[in-house]
Amino acid sequence: MKKIILTAAIFFSCLSVKIASAQISLSINIGSQPEWGPTGYDRADYYYMPDIDSYYDVNAHQYVYFNNNVWTRSSALPARYGNYDVYHSYKVVVNDRTPWVHNNVYRTKYANYKGRRDQTIIRDTKEVKYRNHWTGRGNDRKVVVRKDVHVDKRNDHHDDHDRDHGNGHRN
Repeated sequence: MKKIILTAAIFFSCLSVKIASAQISLSINIGSQPEWGPTGYDRADYYYMPDIDSYYDVNAHQYVYFNNNVWTRSSALPARYGNYDVYHSYKVVVNDRTPWVHNNVYRTKYANYKGRRDQTIIRDTKEVKYRNHWTGRGNDRKVVVRKDVHVDKRNDHHDDHDRDHGNGHRN
């Protein structure tokens, strides 16, 4: 009987450790973000670009824009956005699966960011977590975080507690 109880106790303790560890999830995609992305985010699924009412899918490296009454994905913006400058325009981080489905919400919520040019981008930051080298060419360049750089999270004031998720600015 003791063996059964001991075996059951070990089994349930292992199970509870597995469940507890499964609940801890850290999602960091700094290495996927393009050099023209906004700083201060360890994770960004999409950037909403109010100037052109479009999105950039960070992980797929594709733009998502409205074209002929459908949302279209492409590795480059269409010619009509030829004057759009990803380096100097404002981007809002949106961590939603399909933000364009709620585009009216995002368009309304971030309308006052249209025309803003005061956002620091990854390429121009001095934040330790972005000390890196770059891969790719032109607008497709992305950050590759150096493994030899130590990031002291105690001094990083850009964590989730200091952020209003998705509003494009820190508290």
